[in-house]
Amino acid sequence: MEYAQPPKKTGLPREVLKWLQSLDLSFSPKNVRRDYSNGYLVAEMFSWYYPEDFSLHSYDNGSSLAAKLSNWAQIERFLTRQHINLPKQIIDSTIHCKPGAAELLVQEIYSILTNRRLKTWFRDEVDFSDRSYQDQLPMVARSTASKAIKNNLPLSEMIAEPNISTIQRKIQHIVQCHLECRRQERLQDPKRFGVKPTLGERTARPSSASASREGPGSVFACCTDSTGPTFRSKTCVHFKEMDCRCQSSRTLSN
Repeated sequence: MEYAQPPKKTGLPREVLKWLQSLDLSFSPKNVRRDYSNGYLVAEMFSWYYPEDFSLHSYDNGSSLAAKLSNWAQIERFLTRQHINLPKQIIDSTIHCKPGAAELLVQEIYSILTNRRLKTWFRDEVDFSDRSYQDQLPMVARSTASKAIKNNLPLSEMIAEPNISTIQRKIQHIVQCHLECRRQERLQDPKRFGVKPTLGERTARPSSASASREGPGSVFACCTDSTGPTFRSKTCVHFKEMDCRCQSSRTLSN
């Protein structure tokens, strides 16, 4: 079975798309992020290589969270029996339709089932967030902290995770990443955020040329006038030398 139209904006390499066409799947994925989230197509892909371990009638091709969790629980039990390592982070991110997760999942399955390694592969630490999309937007259109939490922590993920502490840690991580991005934006465009220079930045400093003329360690420059030796600092403040011996002798005589 060939696709009536090639999938648009799938983010999959051409060789992976050709492999998917050769599997004769029940339907062609139009939206990779949505169509692979429930695990039905994943089970169908594995059934071509392990027909005895997959009965497609036990999988629900629905979009509810219960159907997704049930399908993926069966798939994960099969992966454990066959000692197939499919990263848990990619599976969870695919279930909750996070950006880029389904594409990486399909490429990983392609590598497992065909023993072929793609030239472009994902890094050890994958960021399934909307950071790349936010970077493309102008600063005025970028998300706030609450919007960043909503974008990167879907409701289905909160429902599927019973531990409240885990959800709190995820929210804290999202907020920290958002604040770090904001800090970088303030450094890039301080005028837009009204960032004023600090007291240290406003303080006038002598130029390197004047410092080199006076020489290293020359804090005071000496000059002489009619009243005696006078020391002049860099800030042109005059200090007059006083004879303390004369004053002490007068005090003793009195």
